[in-house]
Amino acid sequence: MPVFKRTTKNLILKIDEFFDNVDLGLLVFREAVKDYLQKDMEAFERHVQKVGSLESTADRLQRSIENEMITHSILPQHRGEVITLIDVMDEILDTIKSSLDEFSIELPDIPPSLNRDFLNITEASVSAGEELVPAARAYFKAPYTVREKLLKVYYFESETDKITKSTKKIIFQEMKELELAHKNHLRYIINRIGDISDNAQKAADLLSAMSIKILM
Repeated sequence: MPVFKRTTKNLILKIDEFFDNVDLGLLVFREAVKDYLQKDMEAFERHVQKVGSLESTADRLQRSIENEMITHSILPQHRGEVITLIDVMDEILDTIKSSLDEFSIELPDIPPSLNRDFLNITEASVSAGEELVPAARAYFKAPYTVREKLLKVYYFESETDKITKSTKKIIFQEMKELELAHKNHLRYIINRIGDISDNAQKAADLLSAMSIKILM
């Protein structure tokens, strides 16, 4: 049984639009990192601006969704959890924006030999977020399918951790030519990319609990 009825069609549309912005933000982040590693700074900066626009739209939608749920007393028994879910998913977009801003301001010097590793970390971390979105959509339409959709979120979050760990080992144990400050900067950037999958896992944990409760 869907969580929302026909009487809340407008709210469902806003939630879907919010999820669209998260999904697009993940896509843009992936492309932005590729452009940065290829030193196409013009394209990279366009992606930074695009993410800023998506994040602003998502924040506006988040406020509208929360206000509509509270004002019209929609699903009071689930309202708190839904608002928390939207907030946690908004953190994914916030992380994407702040990470790209840090790339833009700090201009990390990523050795070409690490390009493939950074791409792999980005791909795994973004994939965790991308797999989260259909699971979040399913909660409002077919909650019984949520838990099976979350399996890939956990898989990609684990993959992100594995690739992150192996890349850090290369940086700190094998790249003797790099100064410690340089290594620490690379570690920081890697962690920021990995924060996307961590936030996706956080949202997945919440979604899993929510789906169990609604089916009881």
